[in-house]
Amino acid sequence: MGVHLRRTDENVREIDALGALLGGPVGVDAVLADLNRKASRTFVLGRGRLGRAVDWGFAWDRADRGDERWWPQGVSTSADASDTEDIGGKHVLAVSWYAKDESGVRMTFVDLAGLRYRHVLLVVPVLDQHGTLVLRPLRVHAGGVVWNGPYLHVAATARGLVTCRVDDIMRVPDVRGTGAHRLGLRGQEVASYGYRYVLPVRFSYRAYADDGFDKLRYSFLSLDRSTEPPAIVAGEYGRTGQSTRLARYHLEPDTLMLQAGEDGLSRPIGIDDGGISRMQGASIVDGRYHVTVSHGPWKPGSVYVGTPGEMVEHRLATPMGPEDIAYWPSTDRFWSVSEHPHRRWVFSMKRSFFD
Repeated sequence: MGVHLRRTDENVREIDALGALLGGPVGVDAVLADLNRKASRTFVLGRGRLGRAVDWGFAWDRADRGDERWWPQGVSTSADASDTEDIGGKHVLAVSWYAKDESGVRMTFVDLAGLRYRHVLLVVPVLDQHGTLVLRPLRVHAGGVVWNGPYLHVAATARGLVTCRVDDIMRVPDVRGTGAHRLGLRGQEVASYGYRYVLPVRFSYRAYADDGFDKLRYSFLSLDRSTEPPAIVAGEYGRTGQSTRLARYHLEPDTLMLQAGEDGLSRPIGIDDGGISRMQGASIVDGRYHVTVSHGPWKPGSVYVGTPGEMVEHRLATPMGPEDIAYWPSTDRFWSVSEHPHRRWVFSMKRSFFD
């Protein structure tokens, strides 16, 4: 196939050191029990105004709707994370955001029942040459995310994938928290840009290419549960003249890691070259791709449906600026997010619209 991923060692010592400082991990259940923001149901979606395919959606709170620093990108759901489609009895969305400054990446967990949510900051713990713990931001575009079991796989473009484990989420206690405008450690104090919860990176899947091939750009991700075993779908955002490949990687059913050969490399089970220019997300259902395409901040987006090289465009299907896409099997709906400030929604689309 020409491209492959290699998993790095886990940041066990680094995460343990951070846990010793913060009192240990609390996991995603603690976040879902401590949601502090409220989204609002959006009734104007659908009927062609903000997307012909949209049948339900919501908007972030006022601060997040207009935030010029943080931009939503990837989306996954508790239907990806669990065979029962819930986490602790809740139907949950997970949305990744990247910061246009040096703040890094955050993940937002949304309880769909009450539309309450909370942001969690992703951090990279490092032990320096003296064994001192250092906290750094995760500086990737985070254009896609897959939540599968305990793992959150975050798209990192040319770097490959960055993986966290939601069990590692830690709460920054009042006695330790400081510094709303910086990230780092000062003695026993932890500055996390004011975020109450942090999630450390556990390992990465680094991207490589064989001689004569270009590395795949991991611009977005989704989970395909229709295969056995399930697969991660990855694709490339590309403008005119750039590649727009779509790749699939099988997951090990027991470990939920990417399948690897005896050489330790994870190679795709298939690569399709017939992607669409400016793809933002792609999800496979019953062998058909459903691909979101943005037309900028002022025009509604499109969804292309079909197989690579033979896709049909559904114009005016989404709000302006659609990003990643995820499929919820029991409801037969897709979820996506739009990114531009003041035109920023989370929305669902019935798959039957595209039949």
